[in-house]
Formats: sequence, C-alpha cells, structure tokens
Amino acid sequence: METPIKREATCEQELAAIRDSLEILGGKWKLRIMRYLNNHIDEKNTFKKIQREVEGISAKMLSKELRELEINLLVTRTVMETRPVTVNYAMTEYGLSVFPVTETLVDWGLNHREKIK
Repeated sequence: METPIKREATCEQELAAIRDSLEILGGKWKLRIMRYLNNHIDEKNTFKKIQREVEGISAKMLSKELRELEINLLVTRTVMETRPVTVNYAMTEYGLSVFPVTETLVDWGLNHREKIK
C-alpha cells in the first residue's frame, strides 16, 4: 500500500484537498462499490455481479461510477477473453489506500450517532 504524501499545507490548500477528496469519493454509490470490491477482492467481480450485490444501483449509474473510479485510478477494468465478453473490476493498490480513511469516518460516524441520540 502506498504511503501518504506528507506536506506542509496552508489552510486553503488543506480545504482544497478535502474538497477534492469529497468530490472523488462522495455521493451515494462510490464508497458502496469500493467496499463491495474490497470485501470480494479474491473473486471475479463482473458488472452484473456488482449491480446485483450493490442493492438499488441502476446499470447506468453503476457504469458512470465505475468509469469515474477508473479515471481516478481507484479501480481497474479488465476485459476478459470470454464469449460473451465479460469485464472484471478490482480495487487498485491506490484504491485500497482509501480504506484507512473510511474506517476513521466509520468510527467518527458511530460516535456521532451515539452522541446525538
């Protein structure tokens, strides 16, 4: 797994970095897709399988989200030499670097829910 880059940053740069992170990972589906792929890392994860397992996502939305995750180097798309052609999706090493961040968010979110009960 890649080591995060440590840099001195101004408040403005830090806010821009947070905004970039939220833009890349935000929305209803991206983290759900990534967590699914991470939890099934040793399996073949075809488009249809992901759509079936990520409850409620449409084919159009899944296609859009996978494309954006691929553009941002978080997911790989591999066309298999089968008939009919199938496409397999998997997390990249860079994509896996997101999970310590999401675990921190999970911890914070659970604590927050408990606090505001």
